[in-house]
Amino acid sequence: METEAILTLLKDVADEVINPRFRDLSDAQVTEKNPGDLVTVADHEAEVLITEALLAAYPEAVVLGEEAYAADPALLEKYAAADHAFTVDPVDGTKNFVHGKKDHAVMVAEVRAGEVTRAWIWQPQHGLGYTAERGAGAWVSGGRLTRPAPPTEQMEWRGITSRRRWVGRELPGLRPLELTWVCCGVDYPHLVTGHADFVISGYDNPWDHAPGSLILSEAGGYLGTLDGEPYDPRVSGKGLIGAADRATYDVVLDRFHS
Repeated sequence: METEAILTLLKDVADEVINPRFRDLSDAQVTEKNPGDLVTVADHEAEVLITEALLAAYPEAVVLGEEAYAADPALLEKYAAADHAFTVDPVDGTKNFVHGKKDHAVMVAEVRAGEVTRAWIWQPQHGLGYTAERGAGAWVSGGRLTRPAPPTEQMEWRGITSRRRWVGRELPGLRPLELTWVCCGVDYPHLVTGHADFVISGYDNPWDHAPGSLILSEAGGYLGTLDGEPYDPRVSGKGLIGAADRATYDVVLDRFHS
């Protein structure tokens, strides 16, 4: 499928099963996978539709959906070993979605031989579609994305984190960490467009980070782990730092461990 065709798929799925439930979910349509980890009927239905379309086009691929993984954790190993795979996050920012907040997204990433090669983020309530192809750039609504340089003074850098217990933490020489938009499909675009200069994530599930990783890198940013390794979409459990560029990542990594 062409890149634009997959973005259209995400838009169509959102129009069919996500948008009609926005601010109109019944209690019966929301459950918990784990305490505080919400899932809705929209998550399940959207993931089924996206997965079916991807497998129809790429029957040999492994599709790692967030909800499919919740039902069968062994799927993560199949994904990590696959030569060709996709990640699917049907409603990223589910808690925002449940509480009627616009910051949620539908996300897909294509992974070949362990590298993210294409990525898609559709923000249905903001009407913004982000795409990236390895070596061909990152785009939003037809315009090319280029990450602006961070402020010259490091104390002016805006750092955000998805770990609530890290909010307010002061890294040496940097401003206290602020809370992200609590949705990777919104956080990465904000990082790319300069609304933040770095983001620290304690969790690194591939469906959350693989799409944004390519959009960030193709725009000139950098994503690496909290132990100093480059991001690998097949590896999880290390935590991540996304930054305006490699130099910013190196500074934040050093200060994080100071």
